Amino acid sequence: MKLLVTGGAGFIGSAVVRYIIRHTSDEVVNLDKLTYAGNLESLAQVSGNSRYAFEQVDICDRAEVARVFREHQPDAVMHLAAESHVDRSIDGPADFIQTNIVGTYTLLEAARQYWQELEGDRREHFRFHHISTDEVYGDLPHPDDTPDACRQLFTETTAYAPSSPYSASKASSDHLVRAWMRTYGLPVLVTNCSNNYGPYHFPEKLIPLMILNALEGKPLPVYGKGDQIRDWLYVEDHARALYLVVTRGQPGETYNIGGHNEKRNLEVVETICDILQELAPSDIRYRDLITHVQDRPGHDRRYAIDAGKIQRELGWQPQETFESGIRKTVQWYLDNQEWCRRVQDGSYQRERLGVGQ
Repeated sequence: MKLLVTGGAGFIGSAVVRYIIRHTSDEVVNLDKLTYAGNLESLAQVSGNSRYAFEQVDICDRAEVARVFREHQPDAVMHLAAESHVDRSIDGPADFIQTNIVGTYTLLEAARQYWQELEGDRREHFRFHHISTDEVYGDLPHPDDTPDACRQLFTETTAYAPSSPYSASKASSDHLVRAWMRTYGLPVLVTNCSNNYGPYHFPEKLIPLMILNALEGKPLPVYGKGDQIRDWLYVEDHARALYLVVTRGQPGETYNIGGHNEKRNLEVVETICDILQELAPSDIRYRDLITHVQDRPGHDRRYAIDAGKIQRELGWQPQETFESGIRKTVQWYLDNQEWCRRVQDGSYQRERLGVGQ
């Protein structure tokens, strides 16, 4: 099987590529524009494998995307390419509209044309797997306000109510994907996941930002009271789930993927501080660096996934608890501070692309 993975140099995409090369006999074509958050260094361990190929292509470039389909002849698409940082979407929503909506449309049209030209078993077994987020559902009741809030979870049939430009753009792309199946018959799958964390995460996101700021003695900014609740999913557990869906999922179905780890943001930051205090002792008491800052506009208070469907139908469940996963993550960042530096200053990208030489 040959899989076309868009956004394969990103955080989740690179975990998917590494999983496929390490744990299956399938081939991978990684299509990535290489924006600031895409980094081929996260694929250094598999980039020399004969079953791996890389194409630097923008998903909004219809001609180039069509060329990739034509030349590589994939059996399935795993579409992860997206702008994904909520704060950036508030400051500059245009890139999110372009990549997440227009890019998904462009990819769908290229995939549809390619699929319609396939014959026999290859046409029957082709899949277009769209990877989305639980943020499209808006937020859930918070236990501080509603005593039985913890019983309420996002399911595959929860109504969409996106709060930010990012989540609205992802909701739009979800609707496009389902419409292409309803109208054209394109065999699609949709997954909506909870907050991911783990190795190779770009340092603008909460967990890597807190780890690196703490190590540098910088403030650890926490929005508001830090009482926002997220369901945390270790990225390698997510990669396993995505592969199961694209290979065994039923076309037309949606699968929610969550880690069964609801944690308040402040609790997450305090846990990171405590692990760092153990693994990287400092004269600074890391918890003293926690700084509460003004909350961002439209901040969702609680996300939580009901992952029962994927567990029942495909046999998936997370292998990492939050406690085991966050310890692995902190240790990884301690062991890979040079990677973090190179990602943040862009030196690896410049070397790879020959910029500034």
